[in-house]
Amino acid sequence: MKRIFLLTPAAALIATLAACGSSNGPSAHDPSQPMIYVSSQHAPGYIASCLQNRLSRVRLARVGSATEIAVGSDSNNSYFVTLTPSNAGSVIKVMRPANAPDDPPEPEMRFTIARCAT
Repeated sequence: MKRIFLLTPAAALIATLAACGSSNGPSAHDPSQPMIYVSSQHAPGYIASCLQNRLSRVRLARVGSATEIAVGSDSNNSYFVTLTPSNAGSVIKVMRPANAPDDPPEPEMRFTIARCAT
């Protein structure tokens, strides 16, 4: 008997982020491509606040209508998150520079993005 599994939107997003790979995914080979690129029904302000509450060493900046977030120490940022408003909420783009420190670890960052996006 075949089984069909239906995922809730939150479970689908978490499954998608988990399937995006870790250090051996596309982001490890091409730092010019986003590590994460997803949409959320939440407003950028909500997601930014959520990320600030769950991660340490977070710095926010507004650039036009977008919110830019740097995660990591002042001299060495591990991740750059851009939150862009969209009709249905936000678009979240996470970039990781080549040779960036693993702080926070990539799985923790992916989980936090998933938690704040759903």
